[in-house]
Amino acid sequence: MELQGYGMTQNNSTPPAGHFKRNPPIAGEADALERAKNGDPDAFSKLYALHKRRVYTLCLRMLGNVSEAEDMTQEAFLHLYRKLGSFRGESAFSTWLHRLTVNLVLMHLRKKGLQLVSLEETINPSEEDAPKRDFGSRDPRLSGSVDRVALERAVATLPPGYRLVFVLHDVEGYEHNEIAGMLECSTGNSKSQLHKARLKLREILRQNEQAALVESK
Repeated sequence: MELQGYGMTQNNSTPPAGHFKRNPPIAGEADALERAKNGDPDAFSKLYALHKRRVYTLCLRMLGNVSEAEDMTQEAFLHLYRKLGSFRGESAFSTWLHRLTVNLVLMHLRKKGLQLVSLEETINPSEEDAPKRDFGSRDPRLSGSVDRVALERAVATLPPGYRLVFVLHDVEGYEHNEIAGMLECSTGNSKSQLHKARLKLREILRQNEQAALVESK
């Protein structure tokens, strides 16, 4: 099963940068950004139209809940409206907005009292479920083809800690040291969470495929 669009490719190449980071500038964004920073409400509306789908998708992947994702998307743009003047262009606007959104979602989860990573995870998985490999590299056992919708649904069913690390690393392209800082855990813990997430995701996808085969008979 290949996780297309999730930083995993058939040629075992290094995963590309994250979903937002690898996107080129959007036509009309620079002009709208400058006008919005000067207080033009129509320009801000254009920024919203240009980026709302990507922000919502990121929120949904991190939260696994449509209602919460919709609320956090609105919260992200309200926060953007207040913080837009602080954008200095040191990175791409989409990258800056992406980081802002990630931080807001993590704050939201902490306010809910959710433990973002499991303190019980170690970097030494059990013998029965662990291929001998580097946790940060591509999983060669995730090969083949997976329907995009089915994949998104499978990711949404991952436990919160697994889902966060998987999305941040394999989807958005963050390094483990960055994720460790975001989630306030060790780098080893981040690597372990990713490894467990990939195992769990493969299990979910296999179960869903088997269920679909049974239904088709």
